[in-house]
Amino acid sequence: MPRSRAAAAPYLLLAAALALSLVALLSLCADLTFFQDTWAYLLRRRGFSAEVFLDPHNEHLVVIPVAIEKLLVEAFGTSSALPEYIVLDLMLVATALLLFVYVRRRLGPWPALLATVPVLFLGPAWQVLLWPFEISLVGSTMCGIAVLLALEREDRRGDLAACLLVVLSIGFSSLGIPFAVAALVDVLQHRRGRGLRRLYVPAVGLVLFAAWYLGYGHEAKSYLSADSVLHSPVFVVQGLSASLGALSGITALSGDPEGRPYLGFALLLALAALIVWRLPRWPGLSSRLWPVVAAGGTFWVLAAFNRSPGREAMANRYMHFGAILVLLAAADLLKGTRFGARALLAGAAVVLAATAVNYGELRDGAEEMHDQTVLTRADLGAMEIARETISPVFMLYPEIAGTPSLIDVNAATYFPAAREHGTPAYSPAELAEAPAEGRRQADVVLSQALPLSTEARPGALGAGSARKDCVRVGGREAPEVRIAPGATRIEVAPGPAAEIYLRRFATGEYPVSLGAARGGSTTVLRVPADRAPRPWYLLVQSRQRARVCR
Repeated sequence: MPRSRAAAAPYLLLAAALALSLVALLSLCADLTFFQDTWAYLLRRRGFSAEVFLDPHNEHLVVIPVAIEKLLVEAFGTSSALPEYIVLDLMLVATALLLFVYVRRRLGPWPALLATVPVLFLGPAWQVLLWPFEISLVGSTMCGIAVLLALEREDRRGDLAACLLVVLSIGFSSLGIPFAVAALVDVLQHRRGRGLRRLYVPAVGLVLFAAWYLGYGHEAKSYLSADSVLHSPVFVVQGLSASLGALSGITALSGDPEGRPYLGFALLLALAALIVWRLPRWPGLSSRLWPVVAAGGTFWVLAAFNRSPGREAMANRYMHFGAILVLLAAADLLKGTRFGARALLAGAAVVLAATAVNYGELRDGAEEMHDQTVLTRADLGAMEIARETISPVFMLYPEIAGTPSLIDVNAATYFPAAREHGTPAYSPAELAEAPAEGRRQADVVLSQALPLSTEARPGALGAGSARKDCVRVGGREAPEVRIAPGATRIEVAPGPAAEIYLRRFATGEYPVSLGAARGGSTTVLRVPADRAPRPWYLLVQSRQRARVCR
């Protein structure tokens, strides 16, 4: 191969990997909708007041993600979430490209390629790769790597760019603070040659963050405690172990979730032993290592101090950032090392194997997101059907929605937003063709949103027991009865209690239980009219005679 072609090969392969990652992610996300915290942006941050942009989300400043979300909503509406998935995927690709540049400057293009490819398909971190809400973390990481690259210029333009990038990184999320600390370390390292006048590089972002915190951020709930501080060393080790396990493919290979931390920890110990063994042979560590170490240490310590349910050291959402930090530090540790063809081939084999198994976990994560999409669109579709009678205080609690991802959705905020920007909800026709779990959950939501009501009265099967508008049920045969909106009577002869069930969009099951009707009683069921022509079907299970009457 001509030398020019050989030199271009890693760059061509990088372009192919970036394109393949973009296509793969978009194909996995094409049918997904809005998920969990994104609804807090869509419904709780309407309008353009200062609070809309500056109120904390958890403990994070999220002014840039909110601005991006608003821009996308104004431009494309909320019938489809595809625009925000495209933005996320482009940011992920840009982050990987910056990582490539950072590693290439230290080790050359081939090792940089091997470091970049696993991050593009990091299946154990699938939440970051498949959930647009994580634009906040991805944006901070993307700008943070750019901060490190800008500081390498060691000139005024580089410092100005780094200062702006620190502000942007913090504007995406509090994950930008570690990169402000990295910039501070760089300033202190070069204070003799360039003075301390460069302190503005980290200071501008940190001062803006402090001002925001005093005005808005202090209202966020903090999980800082003596226990979290005492356990922070363990948290840091667990986090590094999880990131190494994800990067190497060990996490995806292990079928036992409880065994994954130990495999990652074993890898961490092996890496630490290798560093200790090699350290005396290194002519000198790169000064660029210490800002990276400072960023990583700040991130893991702050995360440990704020540990809470869903934010454990081995949380899915931390692995992407953790893996990138490991690769940045490794590039500085190995700076100047020249790898032979055999070492590169061995590395390529490991990377391809890790990427293959990690992609399987990425696909599994996408399937989980698809399941959540079905429930989201079905639950919202049920709310749309019940719009005429639904209470403004109705909320999609997990026990109603079948998922915790809709806890930010309530009728009072959802319907105004849907009228203005559209909705991803299933139409009645789409709901009838939806997967079984979605149809089942829609019946549950409808029963609460309409709402259905029952009233028990004593006495049943008296005069008029042969009326033509009644259908006999109960006993050995328990046929379902088609019912329309309005009042329906369920009359049960004396004897054991009867169980009453309903279905509408579900098939083969009756998701809505109306409870037990005592023997010798009449239950009046009231079904409000709604926006769907599809009827309800009533099932009465009783040992004795019963009938359903209009």
